[in-house]
Amino acid sequence: MARRGAGVRRPAGCRPRAGQRGRSTRVIRIGNASGFYGDRFTAWREMLDGGELDVLTGDYLAELTMLILARDRLRDPDLGYAKTFLRQLETCLGTALDRGVRIVTNAGGLNPAGLAAAIDTLATRLGLPAKVGYVEGDTIQRPDALSANAYLGAFGIAACLDGGADVVVTGRVTDASLVVGPAIARYGWGRDDLDQLAGATVAGHLIECGAQVTGGNFSFFTELPDGGHRPGFPIAEVSADGSTVLTKHPGTGGAVTVETVTAQLLYEVGGPAYLGPDVVARLDTVTLRPDGPDRVRVSGVRGTPPPPTLKVGVNNLGGFRNSMTFVLCGLDIEAKAALVRGQVEESVGKDGLEFVLARTDHPDAADTEAASALLHVHLRDGDKARAGRAFSAAAVELALASYPGCTLTTLPGDATPYGVFTADVVPQDAVPHMAVLPGGARVPIAPPIRTAPISAAETAPEGDATHDGPTRRGPLGELVGARSGDKGGDANLGVWARNDEAYAWLRGWLTVARLAELLPETAPLSVRRYDLPKLRAVNFVIEGLLGAGVAASTRFDPQAKALGELLRARIVDLPADAPTGAAR
Repeated sequence: MARRGAGVRRPAGCRPRAGQRGRSTRVIRIGNASGFYGDRFTAWREMLDGGELDVLTGDYLAELTMLILARDRLRDPDLGYAKTFLRQLETCLGTALDRGVRIVTNAGGLNPAGLAAAIDTLATRLGLPAKVGYVEGDTIQRPDALSANAYLGAFGIAACLDGGADVVVTGRVTDASLVVGPAIARYGWGRDDLDQLAGATVAGHLIECGAQVTGGNFSFFTELPDGGHRPGFPIAEVSADGSTVLTKHPGTGGAVTVETVTAQLLYEVGGPAYLGPDVVARLDTVTLRPDGPDRVRVSGVRGTPPPPTLKVGVNNLGGFRNSMTFVLCGLDIEAKAALVRGQVEESVGKDGLEFVLARTDHPDAADTEAASALLHVHLRDGDKARAGRAFSAAAVELALASYPGCTLTTLPGDATPYGVFTADVVPQDAVPHMAVLPGGARVPIAPPIRTAPISAAETAPEGDATHDGPTRRGPLGELVGARSGDKGGDANLGVWARNDEAYAWLRGWLTVARLAELLPETAPLSVRRYDLPKLRAVNFVIEGLLGAGVAASTRFDPQAKALGELLRARIVDLPADAPTGAAR
């Protein structure tokens, strides 16, 4: 039975299609309905029902997701794609076809051809005339790796849309390519239209994480109209010159403001040069301006030629891991932790063990939880048996033979495999980027003719850290917002000031040395700082904070998502005369 909205399609002339290259000067409205594998299931339906769209995208891939999909494919060679997307598509494919909305997604993961075939089967079962294209060629042959995939660009997506695809499935393309591809198809941009490509790349980066640009995970969530309860998903209205207006459907939650857009712009980035396979977008040229309620104009983005290489994400099996957590209550916390350490090491040996004592205890507490610290014990080993029951049983056996009040929050269990992510590069012309059109025609996508070597890191000279005026003690977050995240084993921490006065202070005050004082775990690591004055922001890249990547990390915050909020909570000497609110 055909689903709701599966009726006769409107004639193509009723609205410009994304594949009509250069035939329309109106903006192309590109929405996002997924920022990760596991995002709001109903978002596809909400976005299609909420208002006008030309294209609806979904981002499902992350470094950890590729590892999950690789393990899926080991069990079943026909898998390797985001299965949830098929269930979501079943609820709304008919509506998308009826309304002329193209769908572009990287849910193909490690098997875009397999997902495309599954969509064909779904469309046939629903009685819908969907034309499906897909992009392949990102797989890099590494016999010793679980998966190795190059980050492809957007021109393969554009070729599928030009070929009449209603649904385009990709594997590992850059997240921004999901937006850049439809814009190329609409406006006919070529490889040398660098500013336009850069503008669309920034737009793609802004909406790739779904509701994170509309108020999700926002430092000042209490100021949002709905308090951040259910932010809507974003829309990028991309113009022919590459400028964009960020917005959302009317009546949805959250907000689109200069600050919510700034927060997402700073997410998981490095220096001012935002590298991509089609263009390098200069983040230090981005201008953000209000454009009405829940509308922010993004303009001025400049692009330079892309690097001659493509990033390759490589996942390998690192071994096996297990964890147990002891609750240490009351007095002698350090001595209790030392006793457990000695006992566990004696039982299973020292190799691969890691002990992390979280001093969550409070003196003179009136209840057990407030009086307790947590000792997290991690074991990583290539031997599944040692990391499994041999370890967890050894921890449980201490229950009546260790420190007073001994208890654990975890039950004994087997070890689980973990992956290690590394990044590599390959020449652009060594990757067989291929667009497979509806009907099966294969269109090779040539690499860019003009490339430029990656320049040296553009770290900024740090300003004068002194402040001569009066100060007051308070949390740093009264003057600044922050957004942090992971990139392999590194973390980024973007900090923006809410107004010009606060930025004038922040730019000189928040040096790498002061960051090390405020976040001591960064002190022994290599940290690069970049200035983004048009955004009133500084960005730090902290190398090695996450070790071998998210899947292998035993850090309490393995993806560094809370690092920015930790920084904002530190009590510092603030300039007494700096206003605390957002610029008007």
